[in-house]
Amino acid sequence: MLPKITLIQAQKRAGRYNIYLDGTYAFPVAESVLIKYQLAKGMEIDKQLLSQITSADLQAKAYNKALDYLSHQLRTQKELSDHLKELGIDEATIKEVLTKLLDLRLLDDQVYANSFVRTQANLSDKGPTVIRQKLRQKGIGENLIDRALLEFPLEAQVANAKKLGQKLAKRHQASPLKIRQNKIITGIMTKGFSASVANSALEQLDLQVDPNQELAALTTQAKKAWRRYQRFDLKTRQLKTKQALYRKGFNLDEIDKVLAELAE
Repeated sequence: MLPKITLIQAQKRAGRYNIYLDGTYAFPVAESVLIKYQLAKGMEIDKQLLSQITSADLQAKAYNKALDYLSHQLRTQKELSDHLKELGIDEATIKEVLTKLLDLRLLDDQVYANSFVRTQANLSDKGPTVIRQKLRQKGIGENLIDRALLEFPLEAQVANAKKLGQKLAKRHQASPLKIRQNKIITGIMTKGFSASVANSALEQLDLQVDPNQELAALTTQAKKAWRRYQRFDLKTRQLKTKQALYRKGFNLDEIDKVLAELAE
């Protein structure tokens, strides 16, 4: 004789039930599984049906864990899959859960990518290249990323790069103009903006040159270099100091004036 269901007992956890066969506890099931297989008192359970119920319950538990994970914020397919793997859920069950969520449109990598790009464009100083890298790490495909980046048009990129450039200009205001410009360009590109966007932003900054400030910076750097090369003869010392200052972006005429004063 096949074992029969003798008791269906609700657990303290909502939506979960204990199934008793022939008066003995046998297995737990989710409410969705209970309904799907129309489990009821007196129903006979063979091995094949028990296997199906067990598999369906594993999927139900995995599905509920997935819903819990998705309830906090948007997730990508890769993020959800990785999360379920960390919980010890097998590949086949994860695949079934992902398929169900995709069918219900509760999981959509394009929607995620679009939202991610908008958020980064509005709330961060990151450019398209860095945004693309972040989306790749989250398992988003290149075509989806390309479409999502349309949410970050060129005008908005230049505007964001300009704001970043203004911060960098203040940070490097003690540097010579040439070096200051190079540091701004490099800083903007490091954040993921293209060279053309960085240059457009730089053009809009209208950087001002303070001759007194530049002369003071030149004098300070010149004295440091002059001391550093004091072991050399005068001509070599002047040449090395001049080269060091020129590499830092100072004007050659101004360098010569300061070196003449130091040589005296």
